[in-house]
Amino acid sequence: MKGRVICNAGPIIALCVIGRIDLLRRLFEAVVVPQEVHREIVEGGSEFAGLRVYERSHWVKVMRISKAVDPLLATLLDRGEGAVIELARELNPEFVLIDELKARKIARKIFGLKVIGSARILVEAKREGLLNNVSKELKAMREAGYWLSDAIVEAALRQAEEG
Repeated sequence: MKGRVICNAGPIIALCVIGRIDLLRRLFEAVVVPQEVHREIVEGGSEFAGLRVYERSHWVKVMRISKAVDPLLATLLDRGEGAVIELARELNPEFVLIDELKARKIARKIFGLKVIGSARILVEAKREGLLNNVSKELKAMREAGYWLSDAIVEAALRQAEEG
């Protein structure tokens, strides 16, 4: 995977808690988070075990959206998800990284964005030789309290040829 990715908080948190946010840097040319997402991550404070890992990731570019989030998006999604989609509309990145189902559907079906999730990052990392075992990392995410559906986990394991 190459190009630019705009990330929502969930996948950043999921990758941080397993100590693998570096995969984003290695898979993409640029990793961007909207200011709203950055704030959401940082304000999670001590409750977020991966905060220190995120704070050391100086290669993550924090950007402001140039206009207010579309009112429809603001009604349907949380602030961070709306900001990811709005910034993607402005920057036209190759990918947006979102795990939440409703936000994924809106990004893909209404705005035509190419959406990927945390599990896909792990699968691509294995394909690129950056990771040996997707199953272990998915299990670690779940043990840290990050929710991934059984269907997503099963699909990722099939794609990684582990299931």
